[in-house]
Amino acid sequence: MSVKTVFLKIIRFIMTFAVPDLPQLIQRSFFPVLALCCVLSFSALAATGHEGGEGLAREGMIHNPWAMGALVIFFLSYLAVLFEERTHLRKSKPVMLGAGLIWVFIAIIAPDYGVHHEQLRKAVFHGLEEYASLMLFLLAAMTYIAALQERKVFATLRGKLVAAGMNMRQLYWATGIFAFFLSPVADNLTTALVLGAVVMAVGANDPKFVSLSCINIVNAANAGGAFSPFGDITTLMVWQAGHVAFFDFFPLFFPSLSCFLVPAVIMSFFIRPHMPLAVKEKIRMKRGAKIMIALGLFTIAMAISFEQFLGLPPFLGMMTGMSLLMITAFFIRKTTTGGDDKMDILEQVANAEWDTLLFFFGVIFSVGGLTFLGYLELLSNTMYEGYGASITNIIMGFASAIIDNIPVMFAILSMEPHMDEFQWLLVTLTCGIGGSMLSIGSAAGVALMGVARGQYTFFGHLKWTPVILLGYIAGIAVHFWLNGNFIGIDLPATPTP
Repeated sequence: MSVKTVFLKIIRFIMTFAVPDLPQLIQRSFFPVLALCCVLSFSALAATGHEGGEGLAREGMIHNPWAMGALVIFFLSYLAVLFEERTHLRKSKPVMLGAGLIWVFIAIIAPDYGVHHEQLRKAVFHGLEEYASLMLFLLAAMTYIAALQERKVFATLRGKLVAAGMNMRQLYWATGIFAFFLSPVADNLTTALVLGAVVMAVGANDPKFVSLSCINIVNAANAGGAFSPFGDITTLMVWQAGHVAFFDFFPLFFPSLSCFLVPAVIMSFFIRPHMPLAVKEKIRMKRGAKIMIALGLFTIAMAISFEQFLGLPPFLGMMTGMSLLMITAFFIRKTTTGGDDKMDILEQVANAEWDTLLFFFGVIFSVGGLTFLGYLELLSNTMYEGYGASITNIIMGFASAIIDNIPVMFAILSMEPHMDEFQWLLVTLTCGIGGSMLSIGSAAGVALMGVARGQYTFFGHLKWTPVILLGYIAGIAVHFWLNGNFIGIDLPATPTP
């Protein structure tokens, strides 16, 4: 028996486990999760005994019924986010409501702990400063993506891939590789939507191909976004907080590549290399598309240069680039013969992912409120001081699969754990790639469940979670192997105003 045959039999054996239905899953996981929560709760309570005078005051605030109510609201709002696909209630709505209520509760109990209105306002405006810089950066990036979509740049890419004459296995690899290298420049959501459309166009009669290719795209997009400050909101947050320099993210390339390749290679054996249905789709980019692509690259370079050489916040470079995009669109509209091109960049601003931007508002102010109450300091003492940075950062990757990597990363930044650059790169990697383990763990996965409804599902993805976990472990192992030179390097955190 050949090595390849043995390998395939082992993989098939692993993949034939029976996935329980939702009631069974809840029944089987309820008591282990409850036990874990109890352990963490007792550990957290034990950690409070070692705090100083300020800690004692904060401990008192933590045990106030209004503060506990704020914690309950936080979890309820994120529970609503987890069920977004079923309820169709956009994720921004519950977290914005939760953020407002949390700060109302804080304001009610603040006078009892000697916190004056001016201190409250200062804490709120600190969150606003964090949110404004990231929101403006993301708004400019999303506007560029929307403009390129309107100029049919991504539709042209999709058409070229469909018409390339590849077999199914080659298309599986092509969409995965494109996702890995496109997501560092675009965001993982746009990458997943573009390449998911390719998969649906060529695999309409092959549900297994659609399911495996969507899993591969989600994993590739999340892995590709982990080694670039522009690839994911979490990497952008770490960069803007000053914990990792711009060019120091790129050593995560090989760990991210390992995370993508290990599951991709295993899943490729389960795709037959037959030819897809013939699809004839000819799409041409609109006038000015190439200029906008060049402007987008120039804007990215400008944001980097503003931060690296001028000491200016990156969002200022992005907004300057957005103004150039608006001026370019004006001249395209004025010089088009017949006046048929009605492109207006303000319409693309309206088409930006406002749900994501407002969700981010809710995340920052909810987590900021819990930080003010002292819960994040308590969690930091329990996790980072109790279990160590490496174990905690690896666990955070699993947390990002269940919750979302944005609130997980902002919570970590709010804890302000003392870590060297190696550990900041590790948590950037784990939060970036950890969301691939579940279909609801990233925006890319949630989006593709809508695009490939009925063919790419939560439990269909869950069946391949053990294989994706192998990639997660491989990425972490490669990081420890190749990036040990970052151990002990400690950049001072310099949040961007």
